[in-house]
Amino acid sequence: MKIAIFSYGSRGDFEPFLALAVGLQKANHTVILAAPYRFADFAARYQVPFAPLPGDPEEVSKMINDAGGNVFQAVKSIRDFVFSVTAEVSRASFAAAEGADLLVHSFLFTTGMHSWAREHALPDISVQIFPVFAPTSAFPNVAFAQVPPGPISYLTHWLTDQIMWFGGNSGYKPAQAAHPEISYPFKLYWPFSDSRERLRTPLLFAYSPSVLPRPVEWGADVHVPGYFFLDDDSFQPPEALSHFLQAGPPPICVTFGSMINRQAKQIQEIIIEALHIRNERAVFLAGWGNPQDGISSEQLLYLDDVPHGWLFPHCKASIHHGGAGTTAASLRAGIPTLILPHAVDQPFWGRRIQILGIGPAPIPVKSLTLSRLLAAMDELEKPAILLKAQAMSRKISGSDVFCGHCLQPDMEVATSKLCNQFEW
Repeated sequence: MKIAIFSYGSRGDFEPFLALAVGLQKANHTVILAAPYRFADFAARYQVPFAPLPGDPEEVSKMINDAGGNVFQAVKSIRDFVFSVTAEVSRASFAAAEGADLLVHSFLFTTGMHSWAREHALPDISVQIFPVFAPTSAFPNVAFAQVPPGPISYLTHWLTDQIMWFGGNSGYKPAQAAHPEISYPFKLYWPFSDSRERLRTPLLFAYSPSVLPRPVEWGADVHVPGYFFLDDDSFQPPEALSHFLQAGPPPICVTFGSMINRQAKQIQEIIIEALHIRNERAVFLAGWGNPQDGISSEQLLYLDDVPHGWLFPHCKASIHHGGAGTTAASLRAGIPTLILPHAVDQPFWGRRIQILGIGPAPIPVKSLTLSRLLAAMDELEKPAILLKAQAMSRKISGSDVFCGHCLQPDMEVATSKLCNQFEW
């Protein structure tokens, strides 16, 4: 089967789909992965055919971070960026989809690639790295992390779907009119309706059901096969990192991934002061937005990039933004976690870490102070938190994981069912 996969966003958004592509290739499927051009070398490293998409997701990160916790502003920021690259991304995406037997799409492709699949009589799957498009009263939509379980939680999912549909698609007709040379679908369709004319598009959530149990309201078209991890057995740490790890006790890893914050320098200064007060060693990973002018010492090591799957097991704890991918790596490593959320789904995962007892309450990055950080770091030292982190790691490393070296049975079953289930 030829499968076209579409992903757009940061490395944390892209990497699970690269893991999926690797796994599908190992299951003898033909795969093409369409994603931002900046990830071309990453895909080539795993010999995954790649279709580069225009636009730089770093711009989205800046916009989302500026929006903070304002979900409406975040949606507007995403919409503004999407509309600015719609024509070029659509042209490249539709070309990548040609000849495919199945389309797999992520968040920003939800209606566009589903509508293209429907118009071309193809099955499609929606794969998401956080719970969305599947209403439940068990927990709120990720954009409303503080809402308690119950009817209002259910309402937050409905509201987010409406925002996504009406706000996200408001520029579709103008794009069609401005670029008639692009074979846009005649109209847009929502993939998750229960109308008589078609079945729902299946949803696969790439996280562990041990971290977020599957709600009873979800039907058979919603799958939670586990995290999609991309393991790199060939990685060799730089000499500076190997020496640092051998020179003292396990450090704390500090990283904010793709988050770009105007106050990044101030945030880093607070963290460094807390580390000095507690006499902690730490590894800082630069990502897209962290300052890179730090001077390494016996206590602090600054690096541009190290695979989290390799580094985190060598650390005593992690302090990070709470992106889905970074949170998954920390959970898999079995280390206590403190999340300083910036925006979008990060407060949700921070709250989840707290509920699971694997770390203290998240501290919104805009509310970070030295005293709050020191108190949270004290909690990270509690034996009960370490034991719970280690127990969760054992669960995730068991059945709750999809890795690049094998095809998770749930994914295989879902894929095979689709071919028989969807006929237009």
